[in-house]
Amino acid sequence: MICNQPFFWSSASRTDTGNVRAHNEDACIALPDRGLWAVADGMGGHDSGEVASNAIIETLGGIHRPPNLHSLVNEIESQLLVCNANLRTLALSRGRDNIVGATAVVLVAYAGLAVYLWAGDCRLYRYRQGRLVQLTQDHTQVEEMVSCGLLTRAAASTHPNANVVTRAVGARDALFMDIDAEPIQDGDRFLLCSDGLDKELEDREIAELLADGEDADAVDALIDLALSRRGRDNITVVVATAHTDTN
Repeated sequence: MICNQPFFWSSASRTDTGNVRAHNEDACIALPDRGLWAVADGMGGHDSGEVASNAIIETLGGIHRPPNLHSLVNEIESQLLVCNANLRTLALSRGRDNIVGATAVVLVAYAGLAVYLWAGDCRLYRYRQGRLVQLTQDHTQVEEMVSCGLLTRAAASTHPNANVVTRAVGARDALFMDIDAEPIQDGDRFLLCSDGLDKELEDREIAELLADGEDADAVDALIDLALSRRGRDNITVVVATAHTDTN
């Protein structure tokens, strides 16, 4: 259980193969009683992306909550480094050019803080009082080009290298995950998703579907709308909402 936690949490999750792919390389976990949520997206075009995404989620699910935030974050980072090393060893055993990797985003709620770690283009959004904010920044080639002023945001989604990620668990011997934190307010709703969702939906549509209803309703509405479009990729959505009123 969560210690010194001023909020209680509700959440829901769902993953879908989508309209094009033959199998699902996404995985997710939602543990509101432990204040832990994550999405992992196996790297498309590489061998056993589903092995990598499932390994990440199993690793996170096995972490027991330490007594303080610093220890918790260190434990998550340490276990993901171990997972990265194991995936690298597995890939090497299958041949020199093999990659068994996945992008990932992790959200931890501790006391009044939302701490998040990520590598790749799985995203974390926060919906608060009618405003949607993307808290993570994609680790992709096109995002680097946008940041450097070499590419406009409008042109990024249609760029030939739009799907090329620059970080992922299992992609390289060294794993670097970004980490950040935000204070939590009552009613905050967090969305973790694989890129199969944001490929199909605009931010304003995501905001509209997060505005009302239960967590499960929002999850279903987001995925169903993405599926009504092209649904080109696997789609995974986790929604978690902070509450102070238990009634």
